[in-house]
Amino acid sequence: MFRLLLACTVPILWGSTYSVVSLFLSDLSPFWVAVWRALPAGLLLLLLKPGKPPLRWTRMFQLSTLNITLFFPLLFIAAYRLPGSVAGTLGATLPLQLMFVQWLFEGKKPDIKNLLLALVGLAGIILILNPSSDIDPYGAIAALTATAMVARASLLLKKWPVSDIFRLTAWQLTLGGLMMIPVALVFAGIPKMITTGHLPGILWICVFNSAFAYWAFAKSIKSLGPNMMSMVSMLNPVAAVILGVNLVGESLSSLQWLGIALVALSLILMMCIGKKAPLKPKMKPAHP
Repeated sequence: MFRLLLACTVPILWGSTYSVVSLFLSDLSPFWVAVWRALPAGLLLLLLKPGKPPLRWTRMFQLSTLNITLFFPLLFIAAYRLPGSVAGTLGATLPLQLMFVQWLFEGKKPDIKNLLLALVGLAGIILILNPSSDIDPYGAIAALTATAMVARASLLLKKWPVSDIFRLTAWQLTLGGLMMIPVALVFAGIPKMITTGHLPGILWICVFNSAFAYWAFAKSIKSLGPNMMSMVSMLNPVAAVILGVNLVGESLSSLQWLGIALVALSLILMMCIGKKAPLKPKMKPAHP
């Protein structure tokens, strides 16, 4: 029971990112918020488990670029420009995007069941982003592109299997955070002074959302396996929706609620199919 509860904390913490940004960090640059989330957390994890990267440097830099340097700024751009419930749901489309990225890069066509479920999920996304909802297009593109980065990195991990997920994540956060500093300087300039009002948000996304959540993710992958973690990951958009509506006061139209339900249904059914016949690559992403 404890192992399952620990696993459940991971997607719930990641799903809280959007509300934390709205409540505490809304006046800061998303690029510097990405740096403050990644780099201190990576260094903390390396202190807990020092050692060399589990992959050679060229591969570590590829994964760090996709999973952190590109993913984190895009994630926070989405968090700043979209309601958390919408951003969280779009970010949960990883299994759908993985299917299409695998088709694009490896020529592996999805089976008919997963293809139909992907179309259901796509219909849900269209409902969430319907013109009457007045959703920021740049935020939506950022959310979907961020997830595509993780999908691409997941395919690379399929070819480069790693047993030490904890150390892999620690190095990704550290290298990705270091590479984000010049990006933040170019796009956002000198960082704004952090105030006491920002500290709860910074501490939350760094210590809990990153350092603790990635430690719990690594431990849960080993104890429960990737299939169970895939099912548990559905708590990510659920947490984003609940927190967005109740803490930030977000409101959604009936069409958007229907879209969120369709995305959730497609992901749950896809995971159930994958559990019966595990033909999909085992994903070990560094996620929100």
